[in-house]
Amino acid sequence: MTSHSRSRKSNLSAALGAFDNRAPVAKETADPTPVPTSSATGQPKAPLPPSRQGKKALTGYFDPAVLKQIKMMAAAEETTIQALMTEAINDLFKKHGKPHIA
Repeated sequence: MTSHSRSRKSNLSAALGAFDNRAPVAKETADPTPVPTSSATGQPKAPLPPSRQGKKALTGYFDPAVLKQIKMMAAAEETTIQALMTEAINDLFKKHGKPHIA
């Protein structure tokens, strides 16, 4: 080992030691609002974007060919799967005499 590489290791060791001995940084307590957490993992949840606030997810399990076809339709129509699903749900409501609320 050369003297140059030994001095680099000692410098790195000294820097890491200094890092470990730093004073802890005080956490800000200006916002006492608790951060929502996932009940399953206890990890903090990311804030919802405004477009999802006040809304609930609606899911289902379908054959993979269904998803592929919907993705292809969305691409062909230059729209989103969300928009296609909204259209489909409103068509279902209409068929059953319900108001379009999706």
